[in-house]
Amino acid sequence: MTSRSKKLVYALLSSLVFTACTKTPADNPSAGSSVQMMELNKDLKSVYIDDAYRNTYEIFPYSYCDTNGDGIGDLKGIISKLDYIQDMGFTALWLTPVHPSGTYHKYDVDDYYAIDPQFGTMEDYETLIEECGKRNIRVIMDLVLNHTSTDNEWFQKAHEYLKELPPDWGPSVDYCKYFDYYNFTREAKEGWAPLSDTNWYYEARFWDGMPDLNLDSSFVRQEITDIMKFWLDKGVSGFRLDAVTSFYTGNPDQNTEFLRWLVSTGKSLKKDCYFVGEAWTGRDEIAKYYESGIDSLFNFPFADQSGILCNVMRGSFGAEDYVNAQIKADQVYRERNSSYVDAPFYTNHDMGRSAGYYALDEGPVTKMAYALSILMSGNTYVYYGEELGMKGSGRDENKRAPMYWSTDASSEGMCRGPEGMDEIKMKFPSFEEQKTDDLSMWNYFRQALKIRNAFPSIARGEITLYDECSDEELAVFAKDDGVHEPVLLVINVTDQTETADLSSLGEFTKLSAVLNTSEEKIVYDHGNMTMPPFSIAVLTGE
Repeated sequence: MTSRSKKLVYALLSSLVFTACTKTPADNPSAGSSVQMMELNKDLKSVYIDDAYRNTYEIFPYSYCDTNGDGIGDLKGIISKLDYIQDMGFTALWLTPVHPSGTYHKYDVDDYYAIDPQFGTMEDYETLIEECGKRNIRVIMDLVLNHTSTDNEWFQKAHEYLKELPPDWGPSVDYCKYFDYYNFTREAKEGWAPLSDTNWYYEARFWDGMPDLNLDSSFVRQEITDIMKFWLDKGVSGFRLDAVTSFYTGNPDQNTEFLRWLVSTGKSLKKDCYFVGEAWTGRDEIAKYYESGIDSLFNFPFADQSGILCNVMRGSFGAEDYVNAQIKADQVYRERNSSYVDAPFYTNHDMGRSAGYYALDEGPVTKMAYALSILMSGNTYVYYGEELGMKGSGRDENKRAPMYWSTDASSEGMCRGPEGMDEIKMKFPSFEEQKTDDLSMWNYFRQALKIRNAFPSIARGEITLYDECSDEELAVFAKDDGVHEPVLLVINVTDQTETADLSSLGEFTKLSAVLNTSEEKIVYDHGNMTMPPFSIAVLTGE
C-alpha cells in the first residue's frame, strides 16, 4: 500500500473506531524553532561505560590532519584533533593501517612492527594512545592478515631463497622458514602470480603486489601472535580485521576456524581484546562467522547505497522494516554467538560517501539516515568527514578525500589527498562554517551521539516494536538492556508530518531528547505525538 493510500485508510478508520494507539496525519504541523533540539538536549549527561559498546570514529590518517606541511595527514594531526573527536561524542578510534607501505592506502604492509614515516614515529603512536586513554577513547588497530606487500622482508627473503634454489631441489623450511609464510607452487593457477626470475608462482588473490599469507603455517601464526602482543603491549584495545572472508579463498569453514584461533589467541594475550571483522557479505553468512567467537562483524546489510538504511530513506523499505531487520539480525547473530556486539555502520573507506546518495536532498535525508545507523544497538562506526556531509565516490582515492576542515586548501591541518583523486565539489559547508550553525550536519551528528551516550539502552538494549503504532512512515519501538533506563524511540522517515496516539504506552511519559532536521518542533502532549518530517523522539519514564 502506498503512503498516500495508507493515510486515506487511517483517516476513514479514525472516523469509525478509536484505538489507544492510532496514527493519523497532521493537518497543521506545529511550527517552532530549531532551538528545540539544542535546548531539550543541552542537559543530557553522557554515561561512560567501559565495555565494547562504543561510538567508533574511523580515520584514514593520510587525509585527516597534516601538521608538518607535507600535505599528508599524520599521527600528530590526529592527536591535535582528539578534543574535537571527544566533543563529537566518540569513545573509540579505528585507524586504517599505519604500518610502512608503498601505497597511499597502506593495506599492503611492509613491516607490522613499525609506523609509516609519512605518519610519524612510534613515539607519536604511543602518545596518541596515551592521550586517547586520558579521554576514555579506545584505539583499534587495523590488522591486515590476508596478505602483505611484496616489499615485506618475509616475502623478500622467500623470493631470494627460491631464486637461488636449484631447479631440481625441493624447498625446505629448515633453510628458509619464510618460504612457509606464503603459498608457492610451480604450477600456474588463476589468482596466482609469477615470481620473477624463478619458475615459481605465488598466491595473490587481490593483486600481484599483495601476496597471500599461508595462514596454516605455524611460523605465520607465531608471527601473528607476536604482532598482536607487540601492539597490545603498546596499549591498543583490539583489532579491526581486514577481509575475513578471504583468508582462505572460497572456504568459509576454514575462515571461521582461523578466526576462532585468532580471537582465542588475542584474548589469551589480553582478556578484553576486542575484534571486529570485515565480512562483506549477507546476514546469514555473517552469522556463520560469528561462530568463531569474534566480538563484532560489520553489519553490511544496513550499509552503502544498496543497504537497508538507504532503502528506508528512498522509500523502498518502511520505518517498520528498519526495526524488524534489526530484530531479525539480532536473533540470527545471537543464535551463533550469544555475547556478540553488533557493528552497525553506514559508510566506510571502500564506499561512496552518503551525502551523494540523495541528489536532491539539502540535508534532512542524509542526517536522518545516519541517525538511524547511530541509534542501532552495538558498537556504531562513523567514517571521518561524514559528520560534515562530505562527498566522494567512484575511484577509491575519491572516497578518501581530505577532511573538510576549511574551504581554504592551505589552511592549517588541510591535506592534499591521495594522488589521482578527482576534484570534488562538496555539497555541504566546511567545519569552519558548520560549527556555528545549530542546524548543520556537524551539530546534528553531535546531538545524535550525545543522545546515544546519555541513554545506555540505545546501544545495549533489546528491541520491542509496537506494531500497532508502526508502519512505512513511522516506527515506535522500545530498547531495554535490563540494567539501565529503557527508552522509547519514535522515528518519522518521511517528508510529511505524522502523528500517533501513544497513550497506551504508559511507561514512557516524558519527551527526553529529540533530533530535528527542520525548525518544526516535535510535540508530545498527553500521549499524543506529533512528528515533523525526518525527526526522531526519545521518550523515557518520568
